[in-house]
Amino acid sequence: MDMKIAPSILASDYANLESELNRISTSDMIHVDVMDGHFVPNISIGPPVVAAIKKVCKIPFDVHLMISEPLKYAEDFAKAGADIICFHAESDDDTGETIDKILSLGIKAAVAVKPGTDIDVVFPYLDKLSMVLVMTVEPGFGGQSFMEHVMPKIEKLREIGYEGDIEVDGGINPETIKIAAKAGANVFVAGSAVFKSENPNETISLLRNNARD
Repeated sequence: MDMKIAPSILASDYANLESELNRISTSDMIHVDVMDGHFVPNISIGPPVVAAIKKVCKIPFDVHLMISEPLKYAEDFAKAGADIICFHAESDDDTGETIDKILSLGIKAAVAVKPGTDIDVVFPYLDKLSMVLVMTVEPGFGGQSFMEHVMPKIEKLREIGYEGDIEVDGGINPETIKIAAKAGANVFVAGSAVFKSENPNETISLLRNNARD
């Protein structure tokens, strides 16, 4: 299975997003964290920013909606350029209905679960999902420490035969990526580890190689 690195622009310099995207040109995906100030305490960016940076970046956009009403905003983000929309099982909207809406827009759907949420909640929808995101920190803030105790969720997904992408988000660095990969994850969101390094593309290569080992 391909190991994919998805740097989170939450850790980038928002004043220079185009140049920041050029610094991560070897990424497999661009992880775009969207926060509404309700589902999580912070507020980040919306569709206009996604549309703007899509014009200067050809790498697929992995848009992570940490918002209460993903069903309401899915179309806006699809039109802005999302290639995959990931929303939370804990959001206010019906999971199945939201997945169907995303798929109807012609893009891939993914569901995320917080560290305290049982992975079983995604099981009824696995045949429609391109990816499951297992949060390895509490959503809403960058720079948190990796929660190794959620690895059994990833293992369980693989044990029941899920062959889609399993993404981890939170505290990923050259060491923790090995733990997540061993559990069965193959998509890794890295923010600080990439953007705070001297050479982000070299760091992406290191992360990818460590995940493969």
